[in-house]
Amino acid sequence: MNQYPAWKYLLVILVLVVSTIYALPNLYGEDPALQVTSTRTAQVDITTQEKVQKLLTEAGIRYDSIGLSDAQLLVRFADTETQLAAKDVVKKGLGRGYVVALNLAPRTPDWLVSLGAAPMYLGLDLRGGVHFLMEVDVEAAVRQAEERYISDFRSLLRENKVRYARIARYSNEDVESDGLARSGVEIRFKSAEARDQAEELISGEYPDLELKTDDRADGYYLLAGLDDKERREVRKLALKQNITTLRNRVNELGVAEPVIQQQGENRIVVQLPGVQDTARAKEILGATATLEFRLADETHDVQEALRGRVPPGLKLYPQREGGYVLLKNRVMLTGDYIIDASSGIDQQTGSPAVYITLDGKGASIFSKVTGENVKKLMAVVFIENKTETRMVDGKPKKVRHTVEEVINVARIQEQLSKRFQITGLDSTQEAHNLALLLRAGALAAPIEIVEERTIGPSLGQDNIDQGFLSVVIGFILVLAFMALWYRGFGLVANLALAMNLVVIVAVLSMLQATLTLPGIAGIVLTVGMAVDANVLIFERIREELRNGVSPQTAISAGYEKAFTTIADANITTLIAAVILFGFGTGPIKGFAITLSIGIVTSMFTAIMGTRAVVNLVYGGRRIDKLSI
Repeated sequence: MNQYPAWKYLLVILVLVVSTIYALPNLYGEDPALQVTSTRTAQVDITTQEKVQKLLTEAGIRYDSIGLSDAQLLVRFADTETQLAAKDVVKKGLGRGYVVALNLAPRTPDWLVSLGAAPMYLGLDLRGGVHFLMEVDVEAAVRQAEERYISDFRSLLRENKVRYARIARYSNEDVESDGLARSGVEIRFKSAEARDQAEELISGEYPDLELKTDDRADGYYLLAGLDDKERREVRKLALKQNITTLRNRVNELGVAEPVIQQQGENRIVVQLPGVQDTARAKEILGATATLEFRLADETHDVQEALRGRVPPGLKLYPQREGGYVLLKNRVMLTGDYIIDASSGIDQQTGSPAVYITLDGKGASIFSKVTGENVKKLMAVVFIENKTETRMVDGKPKKVRHTVEEVINVARIQEQLSKRFQITGLDSTQEAHNLALLLRAGALAAPIEIVEERTIGPSLGQDNIDQGFLSVVIGFILVLAFMALWYRGFGLVANLALAMNLVVIVAVLSMLQATLTLPGIAGIVLTVGMAVDANVLIFERIREELRNGVSPQTAISAGYEKAFTTIADANITTLIAAVILFGFGTGPIKGFAITLSIGIVTSMFTAIMGTRAVVNLVYGGRRIDKLSI
């Protein structure tokens, strides 16, 4: 009686062995390291490794090891001071094309690495760094989409010789007619025939747009707007593009293991472990800089335009060095086609410059328009969307505005193509930042940082120490109580509890989960809850013994009759954990994950694990007394 088949013993042993192997990497600690990866214009290979070794040797910086792995170079150091000094040297020496990130590299032995074993990641609250919660102005993406249609409609109507009086964007605040879209593009015609012709053209070319006609005193109007489905799609794509762009910018900043994820319908969480310079991070992440290339007008008077008489087809722009310039409405090229940008010094003037590389489509467009306009003036327009929170009537109000300024006006001397440069920047730092933003891509919609937290590395270490101490104290107190109250069976429960901790750590490591302070709280709670099942089982065994049944029967009855209660208690707790995960944010999700894993593993160790040990000790022989 009370004997397991061999496969159950083997299963318990296999789980224990595998869990021990995959939990081991967490004991070896980490080394301060530099992680060197490449961008699209460079490659990390043995030559890069030799160059880094030479740079560090010449600077007198000692390193513990250096090696290539997974298309990246990893250099380990003895302490963080050496690591920081090495970053400056390597970053300056390698130059453009490489991303040099501070990292903590695990000291996991090669034999464990070959088995795929790796330590858990540490969250921001344990490692230190910065946390941003960003709100995306998704409605701006809708406005931008509508603005693009203005240029498209203008070209379509001109090509088909349809005469119109005016074309502009509208919103319902400006239009009082019933049944119109919230916003869109309105075109005014002098005749109903021209409007009908335009409606036919636009509906055939853009079938997804909602078109409505509106007769007013000053003319015949055609209004085009995005339907609700298209608006949702534009907002969704804008959020996704912003996430992708932020990832690119974080890579340019040189941050290892960042967390960038969507939260809700219009928010993004960005966590940058190891970064302490929040000003620099905010400057790069929040900027929405892009460029537009337009032809400058040389025939009309700027002073007349300043008095309010801007000629049709032109727009007045301020110049960075002062004054104004008239530019044509037609955009020759936008920053969307830029695939690479680097900062440097113009050899002829000695001023800061940005060297730009276009993709194939952009090169084709730019080559055509510059070839057609050789000897004409071309302007580079710098566009930046900014969001500020101001107090209006005692309440915070978001104010969004766009800064547009001409940073360079130059005569097109020859047909330009894939590679060219722009000048007119204030400093080398501005040239560097602009190149970084253009490489990473423009944000599809403006973002505002609504929450910001900085966690220092020393605070992160304090959190680790206190979290570890809480687990140890809770573990020791539970061990002591179980050993004193349940004697021999208590020791078996303690063995299962220790096994449960090992299995939790192993599962988190195998999932490559990120351990946070709430996650540690989940583990501490699991330590207390893990013995609940054993308490129910042991109390049932005691009750059976008081009723006069034999020890073997009491053991069997204790495990079988307590199982329903144990399952009920753990399943209800698991349901609560799943709900926490579904509705909670980052820290709550971390708590829910560790709690869920702990519930499942404690069911296995408290029921199957302890039963296996009890069966080995008491099963298959005659006994008169139990140590319980």
